[in-house]
Amino acid sequence: MRMMRRALRLAERGAGQVAPNPKVGAVVVHDGAVVGDGWHARYGEAHAEVVALREAGERARGATVYVTLEPCDHDGRTPPCTRALIDAGVARVVYAVSDPNPLAAGGARRLDAAGIVTVGGVLREEAAESNALFLGALAHAERPFVTLKLALSIDGALVDQTRARREITGSASRRAVHALRAEHDAVAVGIETAIADDPALTVRDARAPRIAPARVVFDRTARLPLDGALVRSAAVTPVIVLTDGSAPAAEEGLRTRGVTVVAADTAAAALGALRHAGVRTLFVEGGAGIASALMGARLVDRLITFQSPVVLGAGALPAFSALPPDAARDVLLALRRRRRVGRDLMTAYSVGFVARD
Repeated sequence: MRMMRRALRLAERGAGQVAPNPKVGAVVVHDGAVVGDGWHARYGEAHAEVVALREAGERARGATVYVTLEPCDHDGRTPPCTRALIDAGVARVVYAVSDPNPLAAGGARRLDAAGIVTVGGVLREEAAESNALFLGALAHAERPFVTLKLALSIDGALVDQTRARREITGSASRRAVHALRAEHDAVAVGIETAIADDPALTVRDARAPRIAPARVVFDRTARLPLDGALVRSAAVTPVIVLTDGSAPAAEEGLRTRGVTVVAADTAAAALGALRHAGVRTLFVEGGAGIASALMGARLVDRLITFQSPVVLGAGALPAFSALPPDAARDVLLALRRRRRVGRDLMTAYSVGFVARD
């Protein structure tokens, strides 16, 4: 367990740098001592196992390798990790999660055939949590894997009775949010948030990602201000506006300024268009409207809340104020992670829904 946790910590060093590949960490242990550490540092570069084996050198022979994902067994941008492990003469490979990618799977079988003992499923849940975006994107061919983020008061509200915008969570939470942005292909808000806050939706308070996430606005009637931060920077980092096609003149105004406009009848169709455009993971920084709409349409896969020790009191706006009671009862949340972030509490849930007849 201890060595796998070490590997999981190493894997996080690749956050924002390796997508669409998974984050992977590896540890080589010989006679009870760590002789090699590795992680997948950047897309297209050496995988974690190879990096760890290089550090271990001859000490890898007869060693145990702990790796957070089943070693790959295919030739891609890099040779298969199974070959490196076999050539290094390791005795045992312990991995956390089986690789669901049909192009890369089968590593454990290849190692077994070469006489290397393999053990799978060690800290599986923790490793799946670490790679939730990679695993989720593979599971969704028709739309992006959607993470909804909410900044809440202790009484579960987004803003107080005045509806005035103000920061609820602390600076540590804001840095954590930027780190989450960096791991997604795109960051989205609803049009009301875009108008009220004039956000840039860029990654600033975290390590710069390999590819800056696109910015997405759910904006049925193309009301996004032409002089706002998003439109002004559309030539630098892509901006995509999702409309219902009812305001062609306004849509054309956005297009002339470099904004991509996607018209779709439903939220599901809009997300399908995003996936077709290469957006595999979408980070939605919701207000009550977009949060309720996506949850009601069963289009949320992951919910992350940052809850502050602030009370907003009577008349405050609940996060899902527009979600009908029947739809709310269908939501199934499973706790995946909870930790302190400065003064706030960050909680991650996987989201499911009651099956419909």
